Amino acid sequence: MPVSALKVISTAQNGVGTFILQCKRLDFHYCDWAGSSDGMKAFLKYTLPQFARNNPSLHIHVSPRPNAHPIIRGSYINGREKVVCVRNLEKEQIIKKAELLRDASGEKLKRVKGGRAVQSSNENVRGIWSGVHTLSAEGSWGPLDGMTRKG
Repeated sequence: MPVSALKVISTAQNGVGTFILQCKRLDFHYCDWAGSSDGMKAFLKYTLPQFARNNPSLHIHVSPRPNAHPIIRGSYINGREKVVCVRNLEKEQIIKKAELLRDASGEKLKRVKGGRAVQSSNENVRGIWSGVHTLSAEGSWGPLDGMTRKG
């Protein structure tokens, strides 16, 4: 009897093990008449088709916006939107802005408080400060430590 291999098909686990792009839609708005949209029009003509092929999960919407500067608007799965003005930018700079919006999470930017880069629930590895552990006037390090400091 021949041995046959089992066909294993991965099952979806509600996003576990799968990267889900947070940006669901990019809107490109430009003006046909204004000079500030020249870079955007070049981007739409030459660069956008390749960008759309490389990102099939994104909805891409292009629409004219008369008498206004060109913008890119990103819509995210959490319901938020981010807008970037691309006035007077070249097509190479506009692709970087589009990638910035595509890769963003859609969350508000959060300021790090106190200038600390890392926040922890345990602020100090030595524990919480206590008055018992201070150097007394006699030179000892506290009631539990019988040693005196000479110096």
